[in-house]
Amino acid sequence: MKNSVLVLLLLATSGLVGCASSLTGESYSRSEARTVQQVEYGTIEYLRPVNIEGTKTHVGSGAGALVGGLAGSTVGGRTTGRIMAVIGAVAGGMAGAAIEEGVTRTHGVEITVRLDNGRSIAIVQRLAPNERFAVGERVRVITGGQNARVAH
Repeated sequence: MKNSVLVLLLLATSGLVGCASSLTGESYSRSEARTVQQVEYGTIEYLRPVNIEGTKTHVGSGAGALVGGLAGSTVGGRTTGRIMAVIGAVAGGMAGAAIEEGVTRTHGVEITVRLDNGRSIAIVQRLAPNERFAVGERVRVITGGQNARVAH
């Protein structure tokens, strides 16, 4: 029983790690592929490191509640096991939600760009490995729908 609880927790948290990877300027969602996007050019005026909060879906709390409920049900006899299953599910749900948010939280950068038309905008994105921006650098701002990204 303990091994199955650990396997469930491991599967739940490993699925969450992939959720944080789509915030870079190099990543596109499936729905963004093959769509027309507007490109503007500008110069970086300001860079500021920021934290991008993690996801808050029902996956983490649901997995935590399942694992907590299963673990709690193994404590004591029939009546005690039921009570502990409920307590375990509540505590597990809270812990699972916190784990999901923490695992998917990431560092990013707020990039302020003065566009060639004189307008200034700011975009927050996660930097891909080996990706660097510098104040004064010329960049492309790619906009499609409600998404925008800064690219070299």
